[in-house]
Amino acid sequence: MTTPLPSVELRAAYDAKDWASTSLGRREDWPVELQHALDTILHTEFAAVVLWGDELRLIYNDAYVQLIGDKHPAALGEPCKEVFWEAWEQIEPLFDQVRGAGRATMVEDLLLPLHRHGFLEDCYFDFSYSPLHDAQGEVVGVLDITVETTHRVLAQRRLALLARLTASLGIVESRDELRVVAHDVLGRFPDDVLGAELRFAGETAATWVGTPDDGLPDTDEHGRGAVVRQDLRDPATGEVLATLGVRVSDRLPYDEEYRDLLGLVAATLTQALSRLQLREVERRRTDEERDLLVTLQNSLLLPPQSTPTLRVAARYVPAADVAQIGGDWYDAFDQGDGTLVLTVGDIAGHDSAAAATMAQALNLIRGVAYALWERPGRVLEVLDRALQRLTEPAVATALVARVDPPAAADGSEAASGMRTLRWSRAGHPPPVVLAPDGTTSLLDAGGDLLLGVDPDTVRGEESVELAPGSTVVFYTDGLVERRGELLDVGTAALVARLAGGQHLDPEALCDHLLDGLVTEQEDDVALMVLRV
Repeated sequence: MTTPLPSVELRAAYDAKDWASTSLGRREDWPVELQHALDTILHTEFAAVVLWGDELRLIYNDAYVQLIGDKHPAALGEPCKEVFWEAWEQIEPLFDQVRGAGRATMVEDLLLPLHRHGFLEDCYFDFSYSPLHDAQGEVVGVLDITVETTHRVLAQRRLALLARLTASLGIVESRDELRVVAHDVLGRFPDDVLGAELRFAGETAATWVGTPDDGLPDTDEHGRGAVVRQDLRDPATGEVLATLGVRVSDRLPYDEEYRDLLGLVAATLTQALSRLQLREVERRRTDEERDLLVTLQNSLLLPPQSTPTLRVAARYVPAADVAQIGGDWYDAFDQGDGTLVLTVGDIAGHDSAAAATMAQALNLIRGVAYALWERPGRVLEVLDRALQRLTEPAVATALVARVDPPAAADGSEAASGMRTLRWSRAGHPPPVVLAPDGTTSLLDAGGDLLLGVDPDTVRGEESVELAPGSTVVFYTDGLVERRGELLDVGTAALVARLAGGQHLDPEALCDHLLDGLVTEQEDDVALMVLRV
């Protein structure tokens, strides 16, 4: 029978082959089953090959020529084991299955290394082996229909690399972390990245993962297995931020798709580096703004005054998460007759308006205390009405206290050192007393309505006697309040932290409380410690 050949080149190869010297014999003597099989593969657009006889000699079409590369034309009519020596260990069991059991096989995306373009190349295929029978039903050959899937497999794998790299770099917080993550991700794809190094500008030491750089020159477009280096530049300034070195695979062609992959890896890293740089600039700006605001806040809070028998220390700690200025305050001042007035409070809000209201509240408290010599409850009543008359009415918690001087006519109270603390609080956390023996008590009596709610509220007051060596701690709620936690829990922690601290002076006691209670607090903290 006459079998058409689809191309001049393949026809020439068939004509040039000395078939008689092979186990297949002269073409005109081929059995009808082989002739039919050859006719079938020459009329399909798929890569197809007939593997005939015990030696599985190859007879194939034009599409198969493209698949096997420079193995053609030497492969024509030769045994499969000799032609595909590099893949024989993988495909021999499949042939045995077809010839032994007469059953077809089907595989998808099978990795078969082929030496078809001058080097051992990782290739992937979908193919089916089907038995060919003679008139007696015996298997005399195998029909192989093949589709190469290398491009698809590489594209999917490289998309997975880029997706993982993008996702992983999206959460890094520093350059060192970025390098660790980049090395980790690239190291998980050794089929495309034999080795990698990310070196930041100014660094000289190399830190390679995978196969190291052995001093090979930078690759050209044909340089499989060599090292490709790319500068990662700031998109805005062109400044080199880092250099990425990648040792490319020696089992894949270094083609346009490969170069595109490395370009996208470099772009992803550049984007992450630029984001970190921008975040660092924003962080510095935020820190500078925060420092400025804290300085302003501290300038509004005058150093607390002490008297010869009453020592006072204070601290202000801004909220940790944002650069804000708040409305927390503390103050302590001598009225001039030995009476010490102390106040702590918290204007609602974290902005310049809250800080301005806080400054007004402080001035008002001092003015009322100096000019009118009012009791603590009366001072809060005046402050309450004043807050309602501001351009921006405010809500606040506050505590005002007085420590009266010794007043006994015979001097006995003065001699004993006993002092009386009187206080009034408007929705503010209660002070805590630390006795000279180290025991503590919470002064939770009273506690009227917040300021700014009802300006007609009559404010009561409480009092307690303080023996020499007694300590009173005043504070705002940022010291004891935590998200998701009852306020009583934080207050109990304060009381426990304070217990046994009678040996510490007021300054040291402030630091002791802050060290134990303040970490990444969500609110400002004003703290004041009074020691008799």
